[in-house]
Amino acid sequence: MSLLDNEIWSEKLYIDGWTAGSGGTYPVTERATGKQLAAVGNATPEDVARAAARAAEAQKDWAARKPAERAAVLRRAGELWERHAEEVQDWLVREAGSVRAKAALETEMAAGICFEASALPTHPRGEVLSTAEPRWSFARRLPVGVVSVIAPFNFPLILSIRSVAPALALGNAVLLKPDLRTAVCGGVSLVRVFEEAGLPPGLLQLLPGDAAVGAAVVDAPEVSVVSFTGSTAAGRKVGEAAARALKRVHLELGGNNALVVLPGADVAAAASAGAFGSFLHQGQICMTTGRHLVHESLVDEYVAALAEKARALPVGDPATGEVALGPIIDDRQLAHIDRVVTDAVAAGATVEAGGKADGPYYPPTVLSGLDAENPAWREEIFGPVAPVIAYRDLDEAARVVNDSEYGLSVGILGDVGTAMKLADLVHSGKVHINEQTVGDEPTAPFGGWKDSGNGSRFGGAQANIEAFTETQWLTVRSDIAGYPF
Repeated sequence: MSLLDNEIWSEKLYIDGWTAGSGGTYPVTERATGKQLAAVGNATPEDVARAAARAAEAQKDWAARKPAERAAVLRRAGELWERHAEEVQDWLVREAGSVRAKAALETEMAAGICFEASALPTHPRGEVLSTAEPRWSFARRLPVGVVSVIAPFNFPLILSIRSVAPALALGNAVLLKPDLRTAVCGGVSLVRVFEEAGLPPGLLQLLPGDAAVGAAVVDAPEVSVVSFTGSTAAGRKVGEAAARALKRVHLELGGNNALVVLPGADVAAAASAGAFGSFLHQGQICMTTGRHLVHESLVDEYVAALAEKARALPVGDPATGEVALGPIIDDRQLAHIDRVVTDAVAAGATVEAGGKADGPYYPPTVLSGLDAENPAWREEIFGPVAPVIAYRDLDEAARVVNDSEYGLSVGILGDVGTAMKLADLVHSGKVHINEQTVGDEPTAPFGGWKDSGNGSRFGGAQANIEAFTETQWLTVRSDIAGYPF
């Protein structure tokens, strides 16, 4: 049986069932070829209002279900991701421009996230507090109610399911707004999996749409928590809107992540790690290695090795061949990458490999001869560009790493003792020693500092319970207390 048979969902969104959107339809295209693959329903703010009201109604019964019932739905969802992995991967390849290995990682992670979330309904949900009164005193965690999830295009499945699954497991309903450019693999596929897994109607609503729909899923009065992944600029707007309504918001935003190569490191191994960190999924990852900081004793050798790897990586349509990089998501992003590289060269950088767009593709690009004020070093490029500069000592390395508005991920390659010292000096939500900057696991907390977000609210039981439940203080006495009134 096909999970994504488009006769079920074609030209529709999902509000308590597949239905036409008030905003008409939006084409689903294959970036590499420009071919239209399908169409999805386009939501409006009016659709959001209807979906939010229905979600709030359905959530009450769901929260009251036995924990084992909610857990069973999440386990079945994990099994369905495994069973239909190849079909979902095909959509990730064609709609999102993913290479096959990256698409396989997404379906594997989706299954793992659901399996981990299936343990949340029976996880301890509070604590017994000490009290000076003759009573019992508890702090217990309760579902927040309705959660809005706004997800981006780059890892559309993982970055949707990592909030959807734990929110549902903990007794909430969800409004899901995927990026319109990846509405099938980041939206339709989730609804179809949970439909087949037996999730009761009304608990997961799919609302593809524009910025007005994004604003509506934040503003809807039924929504208590907003989980947003995307650019820092958009995240600021979401955070401001949520704050005005006194709603909690979890923001996972941009990054300009540094990979530090220590003196004495294996240059070949370091260049391999650096290439993976910068060029995976065309560099369109918040954790992408955007800055290569190499000790001055190794920098020339490292640049040569990284450029050689860049020139050897095949680029093309991932649906028709074994390639390492697929297309950039759209012309606007392609123009942004090209502009940053052009400005970098004008500011003194040297192109060691790549550096010029070819149709919807941008080749792996290595830049040398930069300083720390070069636009390719300062900006989040969100493309397959690897700027390299040298440093003299550990203090300088820490200073350069921290000289960024972002603080998401840092990789440190080389001697472990030296790396541990540097890890204590950098300001980052994640530090990976002898690994590059891109890494995620269902059991690990994920989040950034500074302009990369407002902390780790994704991944791992503790972070998920904090994200999608609220604390209530509860006291119990054996008899009615006496009062002096």
